[in-house]
Amino acid sequence: MKHLFFFLLWAAGWHMILAQETAFYRLDETGKARLTREGASHFAGLALSCLEQEYPNKLNQTLANESQLGSPRELHPAFYGCYDWHSSVHGCWMLVRLMRKFPGLPEEAEIRRLLNRLLSRRNLREEAEYMERESKSWERMYGWGWLLKLYEETDGWRDPDARDWANALEPLVAVIVGRLEAFLPNQAIPVRTGVHPNTAFGMAFALDYAWHAGDRKLEKLLVERAKTYYHADTGWPARWEPSGEDFLSPGLIEADLMQRIYEGGTYKRWFKRFVSRRDRDAWYEPVDVSDRADPKIVHLDGLNLSRAWCFYGIAGALNKDKDREPLLEAAREHLAASLPYVASPHYEGSHWLGTFAVYALTSYW
Repeated sequence: MKHLFFFLLWAAGWHMILAQETAFYRLDETGKARLTREGASHFAGLALSCLEQEYPNKLNQTLANESQLGSPRELHPAFYGCYDWHSSVHGCWMLVRLMRKFPGLPEEAEIRRLLNRLLSRRNLREEAEYMERESKSWERMYGWGWLLKLYEETDGWRDPDARDWANALEPLVAVIVGRLEAFLPNQAIPVRTGVHPNTAFGMAFALDYAWHAGDRKLEKLLVERAKTYYHADTGWPARWEPSGEDFLSPGLIEADLMQRIYEGGTYKRWFKRFVSRRDRDAWYEPVDVSDRADPKIVHLDGLNLSRAWCFYGIAGALNKDKDREPLLEAAREHLAASLPYVASPHYEGSHWLGTFAVYALTSYW
């Protein structure tokens, strides 16, 4: 009877996972998870529900004087919702991505109306002016990376609205590119944390932007800095991960950046020096999330999802290597562990986790 009980418990768990797979994603012939149209509508609803929700809000301001005080909407006319600036930015990215991947999405008209209100030239000019007068470290590197990703998504789409949004974003993009060019040559040591300031995360998204925009100067700087920071890394202690509030794996994010820098055998050799197969096993087990109402602990759901997209990126770079299948299997397990909880009743996670889910499910197809 004891064995029967555990078999039924195991079967029930897999039934729930398969139900989520049917609803939100399917596995293609390569073993990668692909977002379904139903899943796209589900995640679109999360961003639509919060991009104009002004409160609660975390401004993270540096005040020079009391004249700089204001409501979130006054300070950030484009990105005042979804609890904080960067979550609002990547919520907009998610909506553009979903419309591109799923033409005729039922929510498309509502999405266009919302983004036309938020991503106006006036609003984004004010956002650029705000960033210019803020601290040099404001939204570095996480918010910077997502803003460049939003521009890349809009500029890469042959759609009249998207062209308008991309053009309106250009002044803010210019501020961020200028800050990257000023900051990275002066940063001698990369930030290896599992949260917002992580250097490798911001550099990966910035490099994607540089390739898209044909910005050779920025590309050259990013490649040089990546090699300077990470080329000699060996023996990464994956077993020490994660920290209790990580939404990024410092080691996997670094490896995901470096698969953009190196190709073929060069990357394989770097990756095998970087982390041993034995230590790699510590990444393959999804992380349990003990309290989704806690704004820091719920970061671990994001960790499961960001690990998944890193596994896909690294697996693609390793191609036919024998390490590829364990990475794909780990991605599937991490997605199954956290996708059911993206739309939890707790705003601490629901205001941002949809973006991580969509990026994990759409970035490699």
